[in-house]
Amino acid sequence: MPYFDAASSAPLHPVARQALQASLDEGWADPARLYREGRRARLLLDAAREAAADAVGCRPDELVFTSSGTRALHTGISGALAGRRRVGSHLVVSAVEHSAVLHAAEGRPVTEVPVDRWGAVSPGGFGEALRADTALACLQSANHEVGTEQPVAEVAERCRTAGVPLLVDAAQSLGWGRVAGDWSLLTASAHKWGGPAGVGLLVVRKGVRFAPQDPADERESGRAPGFENIPAIVAAAASLRAVRDEAESEARRLRELVDRIRTRVPELVPDVEVVGDPVRRLPHLVTFSCLYVDGETVLHELDRAGFSVSSGSSCTSSTLTPSHVLRAMGVLSEGNVRVSLPSGTAEEDVDRFLEVLPGIVAGVRGRLGAPTAEAPSPAGPGSLVVDALGKRCPVPVIELAKVIGDVPVGGTVTVLADDEAARLDIPAWCEMRDQEYVGESPAPGGTAYVVRRSG
Repeated sequence: MPYFDAASSAPLHPVARQALQASLDEGWADPARLYREGRRARLLLDAAREAAADAVGCRPDELVFTSSGTRALHTGISGALAGRRRVGSHLVVSAVEHSAVLHAAEGRPVTEVPVDRWGAVSPGGFGEALRADTALACLQSANHEVGTEQPVAEVAERCRTAGVPLLVDAAQSLGWGRVAGDWSLLTASAHKWGGPAGVGLLVVRKGVRFAPQDPADERESGRAPGFENIPAIVAAAASLRAVRDEAESEARRLRELVDRIRTRVPELVPDVEVVGDPVRRLPHLVTFSCLYVDGETVLHELDRAGFSVSSGSSCTSSTLTPSHVLRAMGVLSEGNVRVSLPSGTAEEDVDRFLEVLPGIVAGVRGRLGAPTAEAPSPAGPGSLVVDALGKRCPVPVIELAKVIGDVPVGGTVTVLADDEAARLDIPAWCEMRDQEYVGESPAPGGTAYVVRRSG
């Protein structure tokens, strides 16, 4: 069964498995002890730290191991803010950061820097968000949902000029290479590159003001309390070195497969929007959204066909709200499919995915009663109202598509909806179908979205 969800968690790399099994016999003792077993464990821990630091491009004494990438982010953010509390408490983040960053920013004065339709920030816009009381800025190296790479080096330069430390979330990109630029803090997560789960990295450059907020602990420079999981740490460092050795050739191969998906899906499936930067992106990840379908049903059908993929659609989460990444980009949120290929993905599996996808999408659209073609322009009323209150997307968009041909060119259709996803999907539908989105206004029980027929 092809696994196409490496952005969530990559399969355990063979080198990680070997290192894990080998270090179970040698790395079980307390590395803080002076007896033989402790010294042996300390040697393994120090060697892993040196290997990881070499991959990151930092000094070994700047890097600590945490219990996860999320833990690294939370520790990095809280410690950096506390270290610069005399400057202020203002935080600057991009609007598409991982939820772990956004949750850590809750309750603090924060500025979210908007992104363009590809999902990238403007270095100039990011710089303008920095203030005299800004204590920390956060920017991911590449987005976890759409794969867009951020201009980290340019943003880091502006942060350095403003005297603000920049924390980079490198979870998605570190397995492919070092993060460029003069950043101040960096975090990553081993299971994203094929290491074991439960190991994160936190790098704090020398000279960065940092005050750990956990209770005092002598381990990991006081920045990651608790007994180190040395076998998992050794496996994480070994696998990072291994994937880096393979990165150039594997990135080239996977990029070709992803390019095939990016090109063929819009040709095979009508009304599809491929999102994310087509050039500045991770080599293994592609995301696209399909009109008139819900992502959860598509994922279930792909799973039945033997493919494991994920989605940024709201219906695949318990929140029932659109993905904050897709919302920030202003792209279609429903019917979203993310394909992230792990190392070693076979070309035949990608070809078979392209064979089964059109039938699956067509089947889901058929069950939802989605339109198959636009109706010719009749001499009908100048405006219509569609009541989609109580119906979840994509149903409001489907109802809009069914009646847009019933009004003359210049006529309007008003869609009443209370699903938050409609705020994204109706304007996105207008852009894809060359119709004019007039705007929205409050309405009893929900929101009124007005669309004018352009042709």
